[in-house]
Amino acid sequence: MDKREMKGKQIAQMCQIVKKDANSWVVPSQSGHGSYKVMLYGTDYKCNCPDYELRQQPCKHVYAVISFNLKWFDRHGNETEITIKKKVYSQDWHNYNINQEQEKSKFMELLQDLCQEVSEPVYTFGRPKASIRDLLFASALKVYSQFSLRRFKTDLQVAKDKGLVEQIPSRSAMSNFMQSEALTPILSKLVQISSLPLRSVEDKFAVDSSGFRTTKFTEYCKEKHGTKQEHEWVKLHLITGVKTNIITAVEVNMGGDSPQFIPLVNATFDAGFIMNEVSADKAYSSVDNYNAVQAVNGQAYIPFKSNTSGTSSRSKGNRARLWRRMFLYYQLKQDEFMQHYHLRSNVETTFFMMKAKFGDLIRSKTERAQVNELLLKVLCHNIVVVGNEVKTI
Repeated sequence: MDKREMKGKQIAQMCQIVKKDANSWVVPSQSGHGSYKVMLYGTDYKCNCPDYELRQQPCKHVYAVISFNLKWFDRHGNETEITIKKKVYSQDWHNYNINQEQEKSKFMELLQDLCQEVSEPVYTFGRPKASIRDLLFASALKVYSQFSLRRFKTDLQVAKDKGLVEQIPSRSAMSNFMQSEALTPILSKLVQISSLPLRSVEDKFAVDSSGFRTTKFTEYCKEKHGTKQEHEWVKLHLITGVKTNIITAVEVNMGGDSPQFIPLVNATFDAGFIMNEVSADKAYSSVDNYNAVQAVNGQAYIPFKSNTSGTSSRSKGNRARLWRRMFLYYQLKQDEFMQHYHLRSNVETTFFMMKAKFGDLIRSKTERAQVNELLLKVLCHNIVVVGNEVKTI
């Protein structure tokens, strides 16, 4: 079974294929945007996707329809019936309902414990400022609730009544706190600390990046001269465990994907995680990235680009032995390689979880506040994941 046939069966099992008439079907795109039409002409299937139009050979959408249609015609025109059962995943609805009902309460308690890791400055002169722990708690709870500063005040009052904060910070204090450069390293550290309870669970990881839109738009003159006006974006690079979707390290910048790989891997290893496998897409394919995972006693599964030969000018000497070995493994045992690589799909789940629960919009106006707000989304995600992993009593 080649890659297209395997992906086609996955589409047939996981996606909703719509039969329009006796000889046509609409197959959703795996990217989640749009769909493609598959037509049956005699015994030949045709698709309007770019892959089929380029190769004139069955694509993954054709294989999906073959599985869905339960019919296959061989080269002699003989019809064969095929039975494909859709995968059904059971759900523990009892514990799920309890977790959802108690999630916010658990979140506030875990957040308060996490804020205790932050040290308070000692004031020897003048009026003391608002507590950093209270400001951090309030900022994270605001991102979790997705309320405005004014509508959010009721949640803060509830937190104060429960003894989770000493004082309710003012709106101006919270706004100024979000724009502090000193907050960024604190949040990065707290993201790492929040992942530590699952250190014994995760040993396989995936790396990727995704954009979060802001409230700002590109300049009008660009649209005037033919460039479409779009939201400006903030880019998040992360490494996540593939079992629980816990995020172990992050980088927020607009840089390329590959240079962020090694810092993310090293930060996860330094936190005490055992890294048996790390998977990433072709954007991270490089000799240095493969060797970085080997240096932490793990194995990288990163597909090779189409123009890779395994003997590039940078792949020489001892540092290239792993690169050449994995290149041959990828070429000769691609199906086995892809079974490890497909764990990378879990990083897409992590981004989906974050954006579905906390939104893909960054509301802050300044660049520093946008970075801090995005880090708070990651922190909130980790706290929710840890809270859901705690056994419900």
